[in-house]
Amino acid sequence: MTPQRIIVVGNGMAGARLVEGLVAKAAPQSLAITVFGDEHGGCYNRILLSGLLAGTYRATDIVTNPVDWYAANGVRLHAGVRVERIDVDKKMVYAGNGIVESYDTLVLATGSKPFIPKIRGLKDEDGALRPGAFVFRTIDDCEGMLAKARHAQSAAVIGGGLLGLEAARGLRNHGLEVQVIHLAPHVMDSQLDHSGSRTLERQLETMGLTLLTAKSTVAVLGDDRVTGLLFADGSSIDCDMLVVATGIQPNVALAEAAGLTTGRGIVVSDDLSCPGAPGVHAIGECVEHRGQLFGLVAPVWEQADVLSDRLTGRRPQATYAGTRLATRLKVAGLDVAVMGERDTVDVDDEIISYSEPSRGIYKRLIVRENRLVGAILIGSGAIVPTLTQSFLENTPLTSRRSDLLFPPTMDAPMRAVNEIPDNARICDCNAVSKGQIVQAVLKGARSMQRVREVTRAATGCGSCRPEVQRIVDAACQQVDWAETPQAIDDEDPREVAASGDTPANQHANA
Repeated sequence: MTPQRIIVVGNGMAGARLVEGLVAKAAPQSLAITVFGDEHGGCYNRILLSGLLAGTYRATDIVTNPVDWYAANGVRLHAGVRVERIDVDKKMVYAGNGIVESYDTLVLATGSKPFIPKIRGLKDEDGALRPGAFVFRTIDDCEGMLAKARHAQSAAVIGGGLLGLEAARGLRNHGLEVQVIHLAPHVMDSQLDHSGSRTLERQLETMGLTLLTAKSTVAVLGDDRVTGLLFADGSSIDCDMLVVATGIQPNVALAEAAGLTTGRGIVVSDDLSCPGAPGVHAIGECVEHRGQLFGLVAPVWEQADVLSDRLTGRRPQATYAGTRLATRLKVAGLDVAVMGERDTVDVDDEIISYSEPSRGIYKRLIVRENRLVGAILIGSGAIVPTLTQSFLENTPLTSRRSDLLFPPTMDAPMRAVNEIPDNARICDCNAVSKGQIVQAVLKGARSMQRVREVTRAATGCGSCRPEVQRIVDAACQQVDWAETPQAIDDEDPREVAASGDTPANQHANA
């Protein structure tokens, strides 16, 4: 059988996840996979760049698939080679170094790039960022920032979203005085309401960050390097280095030049194909699906899994209908969970809230027709798993609304692992369920590190790590019990047979 030739343009988190799925699901020798990546080296977890900047990770710690992984799995990798042109009629890809490849199936996973606002003095005459100015997107960006931070005293970060706050915290960890400049009246305005943002701001200020909100930057000061910023109101600040974290925009130039349909992103149908271009698909931050763009990892993972199922024949009719987003983040080290709608839309919508800003606690739920349709939770990690499950499964809520924010057992020990359903999502970043963690243990991953490697649980923001560890520990104990002859002998075999709770299926109760 002639293998299907698949070319993946992009070796970031979307492209790599797709390739992993193709390798795992395809029949032997059925696919010939080629990957082009702009960056040298293999794939790494971009979510953990903030940890790299903060000094809690090394560059090697965040690599998910090193270069030798590709060869070991029969994948051809062109690392550091940019695709320059695509001919969708002839099904040809033209790349740097004179490389020309033909394909049966092409997948564009070109991701996104930092949005650079038009600020006077930010770039030099050749269009490069002025010395001392950085974006926060790649390992190279992080290493440049770290090198500069060793000799700097103060830094400014333009952008008070998640990425900007993570950059600010990372630089603060290196002893710099850090000021965050944000155009909107409060930080993380895309995710949080005003009260939630203010709660977060108080905690950020206790870390030593200075927040300048409702500020518009009009110029970068300094002749041959960054020395400060000028604002629209006439005020200014001094700084040795500058980080621009004002959002991202999909990389669509390659698709546009090839004649593919683009809007804000590369337009795809529910089967993740590009309309009017047979054999061409797109996934990840570069796509626009039903008018929606994607900047979080959960929908990217789901798209990659759907497309790998289609291309390998595991689920030939699989489609992507959108993602019900429930996101748990670490924002400058603080637990933040956001899901669903942020504002009420109906007069009968209920708002259940509690705020304790001095302790960094904020809880706000939106309930519609006895279902959870939105939530903002800061410093409330204990209730996040239960509420996330209610939101994702659209289950009816208790009539005692206060129990949602303050469960009767909150002051008691955490719920036993065997009370957590197998389908409960434990790791939001990588969409890993409790059942998947238990299965990994049953198949031989007998440590937290091995479970992380097999499932990728707790390799994103890290907020789920304690819960993952509890499940791993409990599952290991169950396996140890099942493998101990004395444990089997202590049971009445008639009771075991009647209950069906044999060692082979004990994972259901792990």
